[in-house]
Amino acid sequence: MKTILKPLSYIGLALTVVPAFLVFYGVLSLADHKLLMLAGMLLWFVTAPFWILEKKVD
Repeated sequence: MKTILKPLSYIGLALTVVPAFLVFYGVLSLADHKLLMLAGMLLWFVTAPFWILEKKVD
């Protein structure tokens, strides 16, 4: 499960960073930028907590 969640989380992070550069270079419209950023944010916040917050065994 963790092997699937990590790549999905990193894709979510990439979707929040890469579109900003694409808008800066004129490749992407602002509306598409906002949509990709929203998708990346949702993907990150849905997948990351499951592999970042590890349960400690006492």
